[in-house]
Amino acid sequence: MMNTLHLIRSSKKYSMHKPFLLSGTLLGGIAVVLGAFGAHGLKKIVPAETVATFQTGVQYQMYHALALVLTAIVFEKAGQQGLLQWAGYCFLAGILLFSGSLYLLTMMKATGKVGMEGIGIITPFGGLFFIAGWLLFFIGVLKMK
Repeated sequence: MMNTLHLIRSSKKYSMHKPFLLSGTLLGGIAVVLGAFGAHGLKKIVPAETVATFQTGVQYQMYHALALVLTAIVFEKAGQQGLLQWAGYCFLAGILLFSGSLYLLTMMKATGKVGMEGIGIITPFGGLFFIAGWLLFFIGVLKMK
């Protein structure tokens, strides 16, 4: 009975940190690809300030992909820790909203699409998710035994 309970607890702990680890490594790899595109191909089709906007998205994607990997590692060490789980979700949401909106704005400028300039309002919400993620991560680490 005790052995079964240990396996259930172990599988729950393992099952949550693995998606953050996989997401972090995948999003980190995508950030490298996007960064290379931004450095070599994008500057041929958009102005320099648009390239800078794109690179900001890439940088923050990479920072928070690494934060996801760190969250997965700490989550595994801490066991079931709800705050760390929410931190990971906030990092994912931040990448989607912050970096994703910057990529979308860049694509719109590259293709000459107009009428969706308001998409930039999404970017600060992504930033708020990043901040919330770091705060949750900090509190979660403080609560670790």
